[in-house]
Amino acid sequence: MSAGTALTPATPRQGVLDLGVEIERVVAGVEMGVLENGIPYLTQRGLAEMSGAARSTIQELTQEWQDSQKSGVFSSKRIVWFREYLASKGYDEPQMFIEIHKDGSPHYAYPDVVCMAIIEYFAFEAQRTNPTALANFRNLARFGLQSFIYEALGYTPPDRWKYHHDRISLVHGAAPDGYFIIFNEVSGMIVDLINADLPVNDKTIPDISVGRCWSDHWKAHGLEATFGARIEYQHNYPSYYPQSASNPQPAKAYPNEALAEFRRWFRHEYLTTRFPRYILTKAHLLGGQEQAKQIGSLYQPKAIEG
Repeated sequence: MSAGTALTPATPRQGVLDLGVEIERVVAGVEMGVLENGIPYLTQRGLAEMSGAARSTIQELTQEWQDSQKSGVFSSKRIVWFREYLASKGYDEPQMFIEIHKDGSPHYAYPDVVCMAIIEYFAFEAQRTNPTALANFRNLARFGLQSFIYEALGYTPPDRWKYHHDRISLVHGAAPDGYFIIFNEVSGMIVDLINADLPVNDKTIPDISVGRCWSDHWKAHGLEATFGARIEYQHNYPSYYPQSASNPQPAKAYPNEALAEFRRWFRHEYLTTRFPRYILTKAHLLGGQEQAKQIGSLYQPKAIEG
Protein backbone atom coordinates (compact mmCIF):
# COMPACT_ATOMS: atom_id res chain seq x y z
CA MET A 1 0.00 0.00 0.00
CA SER A 2 1.47 3.35 -0.97
CA ALA A 3 0.84 6.89 0.20
CA GLY A 4 -2.12 8.48 -1.53
CA THR A 5 -3.79 5.12 -2.16
CA ALA A 6 -7.56 5.45 -2.26
CA LEU A 7 -9.49 2.71 -0.52
CA THR A 8 -13.10 2.07 0.26
CA PRO A 9 -13.82 4.24 3.31
CA ALA A 10 -14.10 2.36 6.56
CA THR A 11 -17.67 1.85 7.73
CA PRO A 12 -18.34 4.27 10.60
CA ARG A 13 -19.35 1.93 13.40
CA GLN A 14 -17.61 3.12 16.53
CA GLY A 15 -19.80 5.57 18.38
CA VAL A 16 -19.89 6.41 22.06
CA LEU A 17 -19.77 3.04 23.76
CA ASP A 18 -22.02 1.80 26.52
CA LEU A 19 -19.02 1.18 28.75
CA GLY A 20 -17.66 2.61 31.95
CA VAL A 21 -14.23 2.84 33.54
CA GLU A 22 -13.44 0.03 35.95
CA ILE A 23 -10.30 1.69 37.30
CA GLU A 24 -8.12 4.64 36.28
CA ARG A 25 -5.07 6.15 37.97
CA VAL A 26 -1.84 7.98 37.29
CA VAL A 27 1.09 5.62 37.85
CA ALA A 28 4.62 7.02 37.63
CA GLY A 29 3.27 10.01 35.73
CA VAL A 30 1.32 7.87 33.21
CA GLU A 31 -2.47 8.12 33.14
CA MET A 32 -3.89 4.64 32.48
CA GLY A 33 -6.95 2.54 33.16
CA VAL A 34 -9.09 -0.49 32.44
CA LEU A 35 -12.59 -0.33 30.96
CA GLU A 36 -15.28 -2.35 32.64
CA ASN A 37 -15.03 -4.99 29.90
CA GLY A 38 -11.33 -5.53 30.69
CA ILE A 39 -9.76 -3.49 27.87
CA PRO A 40 -6.58 -1.75 29.13
CA TYR A 41 -5.97 1.76 27.86
CA LEU A 42 -3.88 4.90 28.11
CA THR A 43 -5.37 8.36 28.03
CA GLN A 44 -4.03 10.79 25.46
CA ARG A 45 -1.91 12.37 28.18
CA GLY A 46 -0.61 8.97 29.27
CA LEU A 47 0.13 7.96 25.69
CA ALA A 48 2.12 11.14 25.11
CA GLU A 49 4.16 10.37 28.23
CA MET A 50 4.86 6.77 27.16
CA SER A 51 5.69 7.61 23.53
CA GLY A 52 7.82 10.67 24.26
CA ALA A 53 5.73 12.66 21.75
CA ALA A 54 4.02 15.97 22.43
CA ARG A 55 0.33 15.66 23.20
CA SER A 56 -0.40 17.95 20.25
CA THR A 57 1.40 15.45 18.00
CA ILE A 58 -0.82 12.62 19.30
CA GLN A 59 -3.86 14.81 18.62
CA GLU A 60 -2.70 15.51 15.05
CA LEU A 61 -2.06 11.82 14.40
CA THR A 62 -5.45 10.91 15.82
CA GLN A 63 -7.20 13.43 13.57
CA GLU A 64 -5.24 12.32 10.52
CA TRP A 65 -6.26 8.71 11.13
CA GLN A 66 -9.90 9.69 11.49
CA ASP A 67 -9.86 11.77 8.30
CA SER A 68 -8.13 9.00 6.34
CA GLN A 69 -10.51 6.32 7.58
CA LYS A 70 -13.45 8.48 6.57
CA SER A 71 -12.16 9.37 3.09
CA GLY A 72 -10.30 6.15 2.30
CA VAL A 73 -7.26 8.18 1.22
CA PHE A 74 -4.01 7.60 3.10
CA SER A 75 -1.84 10.44 1.90
CA SER A 76 1.11 10.49 4.28
CA LYS A 77 3.88 8.01 4.91
CA ARG A 78 3.12 7.77 8.62
CA ILE A 79 -0.60 7.14 8.18
CA VAL A 80 0.16 4.39 5.66
CA TRP A 81 2.45 2.81 8.26
CA PHE A 82 -0.30 2.93 10.90
CA ARG A 83 -2.85 1.59 8.44
CA GLU A 84 -0.71 -1.44 7.66
CA TYR A 85 0.37 -2.03 11.27
CA LEU A 86 -3.12 -1.80 12.77
CA ALA A 87 -4.72 -3.80 9.96
CA SER A 88 -2.29 -6.62 10.73
CA LYS A 89 -3.60 -6.56 14.31
CA GLY A 90 -7.25 -6.62 13.21
CA TYR A 91 -7.89 -2.96 14.04
CA ASP A 92 -9.80 -0.98 11.41
CA GLU A 93 -11.88 1.44 13.44
CA PRO A 94 -12.83 5.00 12.42
CA GLN A 95 -11.00 6.37 15.46
CA MET A 96 -7.81 5.50 17.28
CA PHE A 97 -9.53 5.78 20.64
CA ILE A 98 -12.60 4.31 22.27
CA GLU A 99 -15.02 7.09 23.17
CA ILE A 100 -17.04 6.61 26.32
CA HIS A 101 -18.77 8.89 28.79
CA LYS A 102 -17.24 9.49 32.19
CA ASP A 103 -18.89 11.79 34.72
CA GLY A 104 -21.10 13.13 31.96
CA SER A 105 -18.20 14.13 29.69
CA PRO A 106 -16.55 12.50 26.66
CA HIS A 107 -13.59 10.33 27.63
CA TYR A 108 -11.04 9.00 25.15
CA ALA A 109 -9.37 5.69 25.90
CA TYR A 110 -6.59 4.54 23.54
CA PRO A 111 -6.67 0.71 23.56
CA ASP A 112 -3.46 -1.24 24.03
CA VAL A 113 -3.01 -2.20 20.35
CA VAL A 114 -3.13 1.47 19.29
CA CYS A 115 -0.79 2.47 22.11
CA MET A 116 1.79 -0.13 21.11
CA ALA A 117 1.61 1.05 17.49
CA ILE A 118 2.23 4.66 18.48
CA ILE A 119 5.06 3.79 20.88
CA GLU A 120 6.75 1.61 18.26
CA TYR A 121 6.35 4.33 15.62
CA PHE A 122 8.10 6.96 17.75
CA ALA A 123 10.77 4.45 18.75
CA PHE A 124 11.77 3.39 15.21
CA GLU A 125 9.75 4.93 12.37
CA ALA A 126 9.28 8.64 12.99
CA GLN A 127 11.57 11.26 11.44
CA ARG A 128 12.55 12.14 14.98
CA THR A 129 12.64 9.02 17.10
CA ASN A 130 13.16 9.43 20.83
CA PRO A 131 14.77 7.43 23.64
CA THR A 132 11.62 7.46 25.79
CA ALA A 133 9.62 5.57 23.17
CA LEU A 134 12.53 3.20 22.54
CA ALA A 135 12.97 2.34 26.23
CA ASN A 136 9.24 1.86 26.79
CA PHE A 137 8.87 -0.23 23.64
CA ARG A 138 11.66 -2.58 24.72
CA ASN A 139 10.12 -3.00 28.16
CA LEU A 140 6.62 -3.52 26.82
CA ALA A 141 7.77 -5.92 24.09
CA ARG A 142 8.82 -8.30 26.87
CA PHE A 143 6.00 -7.66 29.30
CA GLY A 144 3.06 -6.55 27.13
CA LEU A 145 1.07 -3.36 27.65
CA GLN A 146 -1.97 -5.22 28.96
CA SER A 147 0.08 -6.97 31.64
CA PHE A 148 1.88 -3.71 32.43
CA ILE A 149 -1.37 -1.80 32.99
CA TYR A 150 -3.03 -4.65 34.90
CA GLU A 151 -0.07 -4.97 37.27
CA ALA A 152 0.41 -1.23 37.68
CA LEU A 153 -3.25 -0.81 38.66
CA GLY A 154 -3.47 -4.01 40.68
CA TYR A 155 -6.30 -5.18 38.43
CA THR A 156 -7.22 -8.86 38.26
CA PRO A 157 -9.66 -9.95 35.51
CA PRO A 158 -12.72 -11.70 36.98
CA ASP A 159 -13.45 -15.38 36.51
CA ARG A 160 -14.99 -15.46 33.04
CA TRP A 161 -17.32 -18.38 33.87
CA LYS A 162 -18.52 -17.32 37.32
CA TYR A 163 -21.13 -14.80 36.13
CA HIS A 164 -22.74 -17.26 33.75
CA HIS A 165 -22.67 -20.27 36.07
CA ASP A 166 -24.15 -18.32 38.97
CA ARG A 167 -27.00 -17.11 36.80
CA ILE A 168 -27.72 -20.63 35.58
CA SER A 169 -28.20 -21.79 39.17
CA LEU A 170 -30.78 -19.04 39.79
CA VAL A 171 -32.63 -19.34 36.48
CA HIS A 172 -32.85 -23.13 36.53
CA GLY A 173 -36.48 -24.16 36.71
CA ALA A 174 -37.72 -20.56 36.46
CA ALA A 175 -39.64 -21.05 33.21
CA PRO A 176 -43.36 -21.49 33.94
CA ASP A 177 -44.91 -24.71 32.61
CA GLY A 178 -45.77 -24.26 28.93
CA TYR A 179 -43.49 -21.26 28.44
CA PHE A 180 -39.85 -20.59 27.52
CA ILE A 181 -37.48 -17.85 28.74
CA ILE A 182 -34.82 -16.03 26.75
CA PHE A 183 -31.87 -16.89 28.99
CA ASN A 184 -32.31 -20.63 28.45
CA GLU A 185 -32.58 -20.23 24.68
CA VAL A 186 -29.43 -18.12 24.30
CA SER A 187 -27.30 -20.02 26.81
CA GLY A 188 -25.35 -21.69 23.99
CA MET A 189 -24.51 -18.29 22.51
CA ILE A 190 -23.30 -17.07 25.89
CA VAL A 191 -20.97 -20.07 26.22
CA ASP A 192 -19.58 -19.30 22.75
CA LEU A 193 -18.95 -15.69 23.78
CA ILE A 194 -17.00 -16.80 26.84
CA ASN A 195 -14.98 -19.32 24.83
CA ALA A 196 -14.12 -16.52 22.38
CA ASP A 197 -12.77 -14.44 25.31
CA LEU A 198 -15.59 -11.91 25.00
CA PRO A 199 -16.81 -10.62 28.35
CA VAL A 200 -20.03 -11.85 29.92
CA ASN A 201 -20.52 -10.26 33.31
CA ASP A 202 -22.79 -7.86 35.15
CA LYS A 203 -21.97 -5.15 32.58
CA THR A 204 -22.46 -7.20 29.40
CA ILE A 205 -25.57 -9.37 29.55
CA PRO A 206 -26.44 -10.81 26.11
CA ASP A 207 -29.89 -12.10 27.01
CA ILE A 208 -31.00 -8.54 27.83
CA SER A 209 -30.08 -7.46 24.30
CA VAL A 210 -31.82 -10.49 22.77
CA GLY A 211 -34.87 -10.04 25.00
CA ARG A 212 -35.37 -6.42 24.01
CA CYS A 213 -35.00 -7.12 20.30
CA TRP A 214 -37.32 -10.15 20.47
CA SER A 215 -39.90 -8.13 22.40
CA ASP A 216 -39.84 -5.50 19.64
CA HIS A 217 -40.27 -8.24 17.02
CA TRP A 218 -43.10 -9.81 19.04
CA LYS A 219 -45.05 -6.55 19.25
CA ALA A 220 -44.29 -5.33 15.73
CA HIS A 221 -45.67 -8.54 14.19
CA GLY A 222 -48.59 -9.02 16.54
CA LEU A 223 -47.41 -12.46 17.57
CA GLU A 224 -49.66 -12.57 20.61
CA ALA A 225 -52.63 -13.06 18.27
CA THR A 226 -50.86 -16.08 16.75
CA PHE A 227 -49.27 -17.77 19.76
CA GLY A 228 -51.04 -16.41 22.82
CA ALA A 229 -50.07 -13.91 25.50
CA ARG A 230 -46.73 -13.56 27.25
CA ILE A 231 -46.70 -13.90 30.99
CA GLU A 232 -44.45 -12.55 33.69
CA TYR A 233 -42.18 -14.60 35.91
CA GLN A 234 -39.79 -13.58 38.66
CA HIS A 235 -36.18 -13.30 37.52
CA ASN A 236 -33.31 -12.97 39.99
CA TYR A 237 -29.69 -11.91 39.52
CA PRO A 238 -26.81 -13.10 41.74
CA SER A 239 -26.30 -10.91 44.78
CA TYR A 240 -23.08 -9.33 43.45
CA TYR A 241 -24.82 -8.06 40.29
CA PRO A 242 -25.92 -4.42 40.62
CA GLN A 243 -29.24 -5.51 39.10
CA SER A 244 -29.89 -7.67 42.18
CA ALA A 245 -30.84 -4.56 44.15
CA SER A 246 -34.30 -4.80 42.57
CA ASN A 247 -34.68 -8.60 42.82
CA PRO A 248 -37.01 -10.25 42.06
CA GLN A 249 -37.51 -8.58 38.69
CA PRO A 250 -40.51 -9.16 36.41
CA ALA A 251 -39.43 -10.73 33.12
CA LYS A 252 -41.35 -12.13 30.18
CA ALA A 253 -41.90 -15.80 29.43
CA TYR A 254 -43.25 -16.75 26.01
CA PRO A 255 -45.66 -19.53 25.00
CA ASN A 256 -43.89 -22.70 23.83
CA GLU A 257 -45.94 -22.47 20.64
CA ALA A 258 -43.75 -19.48 19.66
CA LEU A 259 -40.45 -21.33 20.20
CA ALA A 260 -39.95 -22.26 16.53
CA GLU A 261 -40.51 -18.63 15.49
CA PHE A 262 -38.11 -17.40 18.16
CA ARG A 263 -35.38 -19.76 16.99
CA ARG A 264 -35.95 -18.78 13.35
CA TRP A 265 -35.78 -15.08 14.25
CA PHE A 266 -32.74 -15.59 16.49
CA ARG A 267 -30.72 -17.45 13.85
CA HIS A 268 -31.74 -15.56 10.72
CA GLU A 269 -32.36 -12.02 11.97
CA TYR A 270 -30.76 -11.30 15.33
CA LEU A 271 -27.47 -13.15 14.86
CA THR A 272 -26.90 -11.81 11.36
CA THR A 273 -27.59 -8.17 12.20
CA ARG A 274 -27.98 -7.27 15.87
CA PHE A 275 -25.40 -9.66 17.26
CA PRO A 276 -22.30 -8.32 15.46
CA ARG A 277 -23.41 -4.80 16.37
CA TYR A 278 -23.88 -5.84 19.98
CA ILE A 279 -20.38 -7.29 20.16
CA LEU A 280 -18.84 -4.09 18.80
CA THR A 281 -20.79 -1.72 21.01
CA LYS A 282 -20.76 -3.70 24.25
CA ALA A 283 -17.57 -5.71 24.09
CA HIS A 284 -15.53 -3.97 21.43
CA LEU A 285 -12.63 -6.37 21.57
CA LEU A 286 -10.26 -6.04 18.65
CA GLY A 287 -11.45 -8.29 15.86
CA GLY A 288 -14.80 -8.45 17.63
CA GLN A 289 -16.87 -8.05 14.49
CA GLU A 290 -15.20 -10.99 12.79
CA GLN A 291 -15.47 -13.09 15.95
CA ALA A 292 -19.15 -12.23 16.18
CA LYS A 293 -19.73 -13.33 12.60
CA GLN A 294 -17.90 -16.58 13.25
CA ILE A 295 -19.92 -17.23 16.38
CA GLY A 296 -23.11 -16.30 14.56
CA SER A 297 -22.33 -18.82 11.82
CA LEU A 298 -22.50 -21.58 14.43
CA TYR A 299 -26.22 -20.93 14.65
CA GLN A 300 -26.93 -20.94 10.92
CA PRO A 301 -28.81 -24.02 9.70
CA LYS A 302 -26.42 -26.50 8.09
CA ALA A 303 -26.88 -27.37 4.45
CA ILE A 304 -28.32 -30.84 3.86
CA GLU A 305 -25.84 -32.95 1.97
CA GLY A 306 -26.61 -35.59 -0.62
